[in-house]
Amino acid sequence: MTPKQFTKCLEQIRWSMRGVADHLGVHETRIRRWATGALPVPEQVAQWLEALANAHKLNPVPKIDIGKDNLK
Repeated sequence: MTPKQFTKCLEQIRWSMRGVADHLGVHETRIRRWATGALPVPEQVAQWLEALANAHKLNPVPKIDIGKDNLK
């Protein structure tokens, strides 16, 4: 996984680097190194992120109309 692919996956699943670090139980510095290409993204992590990104593509956030009548 390239740094660009890594960043795109994070954008698609709407996670910050800190969020990914928390989920994986690693320091945020490691995530930043993956994002810059200083360290390779482990294959298991790349597959997991790609699966999550694909799931988000297939199941987008629903669009809801929040009008005056729906404030309850």
